[in-house]
Amino acid sequence: MRKFLVVLDDSRECLNAMRFAAMRAAHSGGGVAVVAIIPPEEFNHWIGVGDIMRAETRERIEVHYEVFAKWMRDRQNVDPELIIREGEAVAEILKLVQEDSEIGVLVLGAGTGKGGPGPLVTQLSRNAGDLPVPITIVPGELSKERLEAIT
Repeated sequence: MRKFLVVLDDSRECLNAMRFAAMRAAHSGGGVAVVAIIPPEEFNHWIGVGDIMRAETRERIEVHYEVFAKWMRDRQNVDPELIIREGEAVAEILKLVQEDSEIGVLVLGAGTGKGGPGPLVTQLSRNAGDLPVPITIVPGELSKERLEAIT
C-alpha cells in the first residue's frame, strides 16, 4: 500500500498538509503515516529531567496526533500511523523515506508568512533530486473546499 508521509508540528500549514494527505489516501486506497520529530536540543538537561521532558513531549505529540487521526478515521475512513523520531528534522525525514518502501509521497505544508514556505519545505526541496519519492507541497492558504476539489 502506498503511504502519504506528512509531518506533524505546531505550524498552521500542518492542518492543510494533513487534510491533503488524508483525502489523497482515501481517494487512492492508500494510507497515511504521520511523523513527529523531537529536536535533540530539547533534552539537554540532567538525565532524570530529560527523561521526564521526553515523556511529556511524546504525550503532547500523541494528543495532537489524535485530533488529526480522529478526523482521518471519521471523515476519510483512513487509519493513520504515528511515527515519533528524535533528531534533526530533515535528516530524520530523509532516513524514514529511505527505510519505509511503502512511503510513496512526502506531503509538506507551505507557510504563508513573511518567513517564506518554512524551513522544512526550503530544506527538503533542496534535497528533492535525491529523494526516492516525490514531494507534494500544499499551500497553507488553500481552503478546505479547494483541497477537496483537487484531491
